[in-house]
Amino acid sequence: MTTHVDLFDQPVSQDGLSSPWPKRFAWLVTCLTFPLIFVGGLITTTDAGMAVPDWPTTFGYNMFLYPWYSWFFGPWDLFIEHGHRLFASVVGMVSIAFVVVAFKWEQRSWMRKLVVFALLLVSAQGILGGVRVTENEVLLAMVHGCTAPLFFSLTVFNSTTYTRFWRGPLADCQTENGQDLSRLVKPLRLAAITTVLVYVQLVLGASIRHVPVTASTQTFSTLVIFHLVMALVVTVHVIALAVSLWKHKELATSIRRTGKWLTGMVLLQVGLGASTWVLNYGYPFGWGENELTANHLVTTYGWWQAHITTAHMATGSLLLVFCVAVVTRLLRLRFVVKSGAGESDKVTV
Repeated sequence: MTTHVDLFDQPVSQDGLSSPWPKRFAWLVTCLTFPLIFVGGLITTTDAGMAVPDWPTTFGYNMFLYPWYSWFFGPWDLFIEHGHRLFASVVGMVSIAFVVVAFKWEQRSWMRKLVVFALLLVSAQGILGGVRVTENEVLLAMVHGCTAPLFFSLTVFNSTTYTRFWRGPLADCQTENGQDLSRLVKPLRLAAITTVLVYVQLVLGASIRHVPVTASTQTFSTLVIFHLVMALVVTVHVIALAVSLWKHKELATSIRRTGKWLTGMVLLQVGLGASTWVLNYGYPFGWGENELTANHLVTTYGWWQAHITTAHMATGSLLLVFCVAVVTRLLRLRFVVKSGAGESDKVTV
């Protein structure tokens, strides 16, 4: 027997959704994930990864029953590490709730599968972080850091499927019946390549942040050189993508405006990267050795150093999910145009 499944079927109701709860939980998971990534990066920056040597317990206590006064008024590394665990648990619980409401109200079968996959991914991420502690393994810490942006990207995709744009992608496009949108192949390809390059750059950055103490100076220098070269490549690609989006006048203004956000974000990222280098590895031109300027420079391992370095890492994740959002929207437009300006394709399964 042959059945047909709509890959982009929508829930049937007056507002396009059978219930507002799946949308609410999708956005809640997305909004919680970014600060979780920032806190995780702050742990790496401040070398607090092994502040709590056991897992899933905290110094023998149930994680959720650890004395709050010891947490709040203890050392900073304990505060940030234990807080990261609790924050991650909240994200996991919200992800579970998202699965529950999705299976209750979400009518798109492929969306229910994505929600379950997101739960499995965040669960694996939590286990990976725990094993990193029990094994005290720097490599696992790097993998843990590289997996987080992937989960963040998935949450952004899930949230996008609940937007007004997803339900009516041609509504704000300045064209009739999507005729001019047939030219989307080039910007879509450019957006996809840019997304991959941004993620590769994140992996290189994570490699530098988690380089083993036993690594040679040559290994570290090689990673830095690759990171700098890739930074140039990513910057050029992001600007090219922004220009391409702006040239396509037929696209919705919200999509074209994303190019401006991407450009501003990549320039901010370059600035944060330069600041990170100066704060972590010394000041150029001998400023740190000059008696007149040394007292006016930000010192390493201080508040500014920790947060600027972490902001550099976190902004990289933001840049990635913005690229993912562009790819998602262009794919949605292309699908609708190919299927006849709004009629979804049917596939045999």
